[in-house]
Amino acid sequence: MSRFNFSRRALGLAAAGALALGLTSCGQGDGKSASGAPTEITFSILSAEGQASSGPLWQPLLDDMAKATGVRVRPHFGSNYTVLVEAMRANQTQVAWFSAKPAVEAIDRADAEVIARIVDPEGNDSYKSTLIVRQGSGITLDSVLACGQRYNFGIGDAQSTSGTLAPLTFLFNPRNIDPSRCFRTVRSANHQANAFSVASGVLDVATSNSVNTIFIRRENPRIADQLVEIWESPPIPESGIVVRKDLDPALKEKVRQFFLTYGQGEGAEAERQRQVLAGLNYSRFNPADDSYLNPVRELIADQALSQARRGNNAAAVTAAEAELNRLRALREVQP
Repeated sequence: MSRFNFSRRALGLAAAGALALGLTSCGQGDGKSASGAPTEITFSILSAEGQASSGPLWQPLLDDMAKATGVRVRPHFGSNYTVLVEAMRANQTQVAWFSAKPAVEAIDRADAEVIARIVDPEGNDSYKSTLIVRQGSGITLDSVLACGQRYNFGIGDAQSTSGTLAPLTFLFNPRNIDPSRCFRTVRSANHQANAFSVASGVLDVATSNSVNTIFIRRENPRIADQLVEIWESPPIPESGIVVRKDLDPALKEKVRQFFLTYGQGEGAEAERQRQVLAGLNYSRFNPADDSYLNPVRELIADQALSQARRGNNAAAVTAAEAELNRLRALREVQP
């Protein structure tokens, strides 16, 4: 973070105050022009690493978005999925980068829609959930699945795709394992916090994902050297860009075109943009709509079915089975 001396801070505050007064006097302090068109949007970024680490990586892209759309773009960082979805529901944020499960929540609860999906530098538009342990701990997948309340376990946010949903669906539920009964303790935190806790010995095993592995290897190689993956899931749809459906149509289209063309083409500017994407471990944004999240909806329905069966809730079992059958039928007719 840059450091400013007092005079620069005072000057900045004075300028900000003058700008605020100017906007208020013109009737534009609500983020809209005199004609009612938006003059700013807030971009929500789901970041397990937090603003200090992710801010410098995202800011160049947000600056480019502001130039392309002609409106101010405010960043809003957070590591809590539920809070960020609620912020979009309340129209405190209008555009967001979300992993798959929160994107589903935003569609269902926050009047949002998908406009693009992430592609990584290798051309993949999916990633994997993992389980990590400390190097040299001797902990194996078999010993984890043996339960016996031997280990302290770190899981993700309740809405996390790779931190919670995928390991439950692919690893624990098929074996009728309830983590709350399997482990000595269960602690919920973001991927980076769980990884540091495993490396320091506070946790014995934790969920993570392949993207977090890359981030830690790049930012904290000494921590990465202390971690070992003992399980990985099948591929999970990568993160996506979602927008509120009621965003001004002209502005929404500008946002869509910005992402779909960013880092594409030839020339110095396209190459600069590709370097910005490389810092985020992306190569491009592909077109997408809400249907790309159907595999995640299958995971959600599978989890609901498992919970309903454990609770002997016949009505919930029937509803979850119907949703699973609907999603599987859609998958079978897709090319």
